[in-house]
Amino acid sequence: MNWNRMAEEMLAVADEVIGTLQAPIEEVAAEMARRLRGGAKILVCGNGGSAADAQHLAGELVNRFLKERRPYAALALSTDTSVLTSIGNDYGFAQVFEKQVHALGREGDVLIAISTSGNAENVCRAVQAAKELGLLTVAVTGGSGGRLLPLVDRSLCVTSTASTPRIQEGHQFIIHALCERVEELMES
Repeated sequence: MNWNRMAEEMLAVADEVIGTLQAPIEEVAAEMARRLRGGAKILVCGNGGSAADAQHLAGELVNRFLKERRPYAALALSTDTSVLTSIGNDYGFAQVFEKQVHALGREGDVLIAISTSGNAENVCRAVQAAKELGLLTVAVTGGSGGRLLPLVDRSLCVTSTASTPRIQEGHQFIIHALCERVEELMES
């Protein structure tokens, strides 16, 4: 393991999030807060490490991040194993998020789609379903943004091509920034 290379890559990702992505993160957080105030909910999806990130984001919104406050409506679509396995068995893994968006999403809600490559078919299909229903769609992705980038209304793309772990570290930074800013906006 090359510790110096890893540190350089992590710092480059942090610089990108703080620099290039600061304004888009602020815009997404403001829109999330506006919609939450209006009764909307935040749906989040992703696979593998991105599923863990989706659960992390939803957990911070429902419970709390830094402030004691009321819960915000948020749901990770990767958490209900009965739903995931029944859809996967009956229709295929490509539809596990799409069908949940159709069932749970309402016009005005927000779908945050997390994919390090931007090429996860089930995440792209969830975005397409969300667009049909009138949800705001946000990609948290990496590299070139893949197939996901042109599908969404807003993008928070860590353009690093260093490695998936560095992109995921950038996603954690983005998630924490969104949570902190949403709390500030909702509780002010």
